[in-house]
Amino acid sequence: MAFRNNNTEEKEFTENLVALNRVSKTVKGGRVARFAALMVVGDGRGHVGCGIGKATEVPEAIRKGIEDAKKNMITVSIKGTTIPHQVTGIYGAGKVLLKPAAPGTGIIAGSKVRMVLEAAGISNIRAKCLRSNNPVNVVKATVEGLKELRSAEEVARVRGIEVDDVKGGVKK
Repeated sequence: MAFRNNNTEEKEFTENLVALNRVSKTVKGGRVARFAALMVVGDGRGHVGCGIGKATEVPEAIRKGIEDAKKNMITVSIKGTTIPHQVTGIYGAGKVLLKPAAPGTGIIAGSKVRMVLEAAGISNIRAKCLRSNNPVNVVKATVEGLKELRSAEEVARVRGIEVDDVKGGVKK
């Protein structure tokens, strides 16, 4: 019996190296150097994930980071080319404000936030890092903010009401 490896799913993801840290630990015999890679993986159609990989060699750390990011994939609620509403993501000391923007605005954000948003497939948005600029905290705060997004259809379904009532329809 032959097992088939589904490589079509593997090829559709974009993989971005956000940060690479060289860390060292002092032991009895001297210093031991390792690498920590922060990776962002997305398909450009509303799925994104981030992960950290640690190893003694850079390629191995990147591979582990990609595997971790694929395990932590989330689905993002997208409205056209932007997000449905303003949201603030918080992770540790990192705080990221995400605001929807009109078509043609582009991605107005710092480099770490930009990588996450591009991987998710969002092309018109404004973002601002409000506290920490640590890459790990900023990326994870951005993902937390994207997790909190809800479309009007999702809110209406959860509340058991019509979409027009969620959007502030006229009351009779």
